[in-house]
Amino acid sequence: MPISVHYGLTVLIWGLTWTAIRLQVEAAPVDISVFYRFVMASVVALLVVTLVRRLEKLTLKQHGWLVLQGATLYSINFLLIYRAAESMTSGLLAVVFSLAALFNALNGWLWLRLRPTARLYPAISLGITGVALLFWHDLQLGNATATSILFAIAGTFWFSMGNLVSIKVRMSKVPLFLANAWAMVYGAVILGIWCLIQGVEWVVPTAATFWGATVFLAVPGSIIAFYCYITVIQTLGADKAGYATVLFPVVALSVSTWLEGFEWTATAVLGASLALLGNYVLFRSAKA
Repeated sequence: MPISVHYGLTVLIWGLTWTAIRLQVEAAPVDISVFYRFVMASVVALLVVTLVRRLEKLTLKQHGWLVLQGATLYSINFLLIYRAAESMTSGLLAVVFSLAALFNALNGWLWLRLRPTARLYPAISLGITGVALLFWHDLQLGNATATSILFAIAGTFWFSMGNLVSIKVRMSKVPLFLANAWAMVYGAVILGIWCLIQGVEWVVPTAATFWGATVFLAVPGSIIAFYCYITVIQTLGADKAGYATVLFPVVALSVSTWLEGFEWTATAVLGASLALLGNYVLFRSAKA
């Protein structure tokens, strides 16, 4: 499958997860909701790996990298981002999370000595400006605390570090799908331990919307989207892959237009156009 399809699926699916997350957290505490998501994702992923007979024996060192991937991509990053979402508008959160593209470039250079492409910074500038304009009305509300902003930045940075960990996992020669399956298992374990420490009420929601949203978040939103996203990282680099975080708010608001009547103002249209232009600047000469 062409890498452009992996990239497109990542943007599309993650854009749709915004609605699913809202449906999920309306019926259960945030920490439990994330826990159920990755328990389901890890069980399905391991079942698939077992059925296709790809459940290979891994070394202790390989498992160590997978524990770190589970901590950075499938647990702590979500806890931080969801904590931020409790006290800030979704628009500001989207703007902060779009910084993942910049963090990927900086962390890649700092830790792996990967020089970002010259087109990256103009593209990121266009993208972040576009996301800010897209949520301009939301940003004007100013609904955010200093703590929530720090949570959002920390969650985004931790997610970016997970992108680099996925590169180290590839270097340790663990097959991608198997790596994601085990990393999600470790992520679910970390989330379960966190819920126990926090004394979270272990509710089992009965709403069909909760479980429908959880299935979507676990399978397309986690198993498929993260497989595609990490494939993009391993093929094009973490700096280019990170631009997906700029584009999925565009998809999310497009869905919101249909489901919730979001109104596209001139500022929002300009913002979406700048985000798409940044994508063009970044990939205009890249071969998919």
